[in-house]
Amino acid sequence: FFLSTGSSLCSYELQPSEYTTDPRAAKLCPKYPVPESAPIPFFHRCAPVNISCYAKFAEALITFVSDSSVLHRLISGVMTSKEIIMGLCLLSLVLSMILMVIIRYISRVLVWILTILVILGSLGGTGVLWWLYAKQRISANAVETQIAKDNLQALLIYAISATVFTVILLLIMLIMRKRVALTIALFHVAGKVFIHLPLLVFQPFWTFFVLILFWTYWITVLLFLGTTGSPVPNEEGFVEFRMVGPLKYMWWYHVVGLIWISEFILACQQMTVAGAVVTYYFTREKRDLPFTPILASVNRLVCYHLGTVAKGSFIITLVKIPRMILMYIHTQLKGKENACARCMLKACICCLWCLEKCLTYLNQNAYTATAINSTNFCTSAKDAFVILVENALRVAAINTVGDFMLFLGKVLIVCSTGLAGIMLLNYQRDYTIWVLPLIIVCLFAFLVAHCFLSIYEMVVDVLFLCFAIDTKYNDGSPGKEFYMDKVLM
Repeated sequence: FFLSTGSSLCSYELQPSEYTTDPRAAKLCPKYPVPESAPIPFFHRCAPVNISCYAKFAEALITFVSDSSVLHRLISGVMTSKEIIMGLCLLSLVLSMILMVIIRYISRVLVWILTILVILGSLGGTGVLWWLYAKQRISANAVETQIAKDNLQALLIYAISATVFTVILLLIMLIMRKRVALTIALFHVAGKVFIHLPLLVFQPFWTFFVLILFWTYWITVLLFLGTTGSPVPNEEGFVEFRMVGPLKYMWWYHVVGLIWISEFILACQQMTVAGAVVTYYFTREKRDLPFTPILASVNRLVCYHLGTVAKGSFIITLVKIPRMILMYIHTQLKGKENACARCMLKACICCLWCLEKCLTYLNQNAYTATAINSTNFCTSAKDAFVILVENALRVAAINTVGDFMLFLGKVLIVCSTGLAGIMLLNYQRDYTIWVLPLIIVCLFAFLVAHCFLSIYEMVVDVLFLCFAIDTKYNDGSPGKEFYMDKVLM
C-alpha cells in the first residue's frame, strides 16, 4: 500500500522497509480489515486462522437461539430430555426385536383374528345399510318428499354395493384360505431363519452405514464440481468460475451415479439376504449349515454376482430417471399447464411409479433365483417371473395379508414407544415444550421398525420362492424329497 500510494499507515517510527520484517509491526501497524486466513485442502477455499472468529460465530448462533423464544424452548426441551430420548430409542429397538420373535408364535392367531374382523365388519356394515334402508322406506311412505326419495335411492345403492362387495370378499376368503395358511407357515419358518441366522437382523445397519459413506462421497464430489471451471472476469470486475465444454454436463452423470449406486447397494443387501436364506432352506440338516452363512453369501456375491446386481439396479435407474424428470417438469409448470397436460403428466408419473415397484419386486425374486441356480440376471428374472405367475394367488395372499401384518407391527411399535414417551415426558416439568422430543422418538421408532420388519418381509419373500421351486421340482417321492420345513408341508 505504501509503495503504490506513498501513504504511511503504520507509526512513523517504523520504516516502510520494515513493515513485513519488524516484530513491532503487529503493534505499530493497523489490523487487517479481514481476519488472517490459511488455505484448507478442500474446495479451494480459505478459513480464518484465529480461533476467535469461530467463537464469535458460536456466540452469534447462541444469541439467535436465545432471541427466538420458541426455538430456544424446543432445543432446551430436547437437551433436557436427552436421556429419556435415548432410552425410548433403545426401547423401540428392543420392541422391534421382540416383535420379530413374537410374530413367529402368534402369526396363526393374528392372521385369523384379522380375517374374522374383516368378515364381521363387512357383514355388519351391509346389515346396517339394509336396516337403514328398510327403516327409511317405512318412514318415506308416510312422508312423500323428493329429499326422502333421494335418500332412499342412495341407501339402496349403498346397500347393494356393500352386499356385492361382501359376497366377493367372502368368495375371495374361501378361495384363498389355504394361501392364508401358507402365509402363516412362511412367517413361522421366517422366525426359525432368524434363530439360525441372528446376524440377519443387523443387515440394515450395515447397508445404512455404506449408504451414508457413499452419500458423503457424492456430496463431496458435488461440491468439487461446484467449484470447478475457468476463472472469467464478469461485468462488475469480479472473477467467476464458469464451467465450459463437457464439464457443464458432469452433474447429470453425477446424479445418475447417485441413483444407480444407491440402488446397487440396496440390491447387494437383497442378494446377501437371499443367498443366506437359500443356503438355510436347501440344507436338509440345519446343523450342517456353514459357520457364517451371511459371510459366505457376501463372498459369493463379490466373486460371482456383482454383474447381476449391477444390471438389476441399472434397470431400476432407467425407470427412475424419466419419472424424476417428469416430476421436475410437473413442478416447473405448476399453474401454467392446462388440465389435459396436467392429467397426462400425472398419469405418466403414476405408470412409471407402478412399473418401478413391479420391477423392484421382480428384481428381488430374480436375485433369489440367481442365489438358487447361479444363473445370469435375465435367465433368473425369466424363471422368477414364470414361478410368480404360476403362483399368482399365493403371491397375492402373501403380499396382502403378510404386508398388512407387518404394517400393523410398525404401527404397534410406534404407538407403544410414543405412549411410553408421553408418560415419561409428562413427568418432566423442567421445560415448556416436549413435542419435538416426542416427534424425534416416534420417527426413530418407525425407522427402526421399518428396518427390522423389511428384512422380515424380504426373508418371507425369499422363502416363498424357495418353496415354489421346491414344490415344482420335488414331489416327496424317494429321490425327490422336499427340502421344506414340516410346517410348510
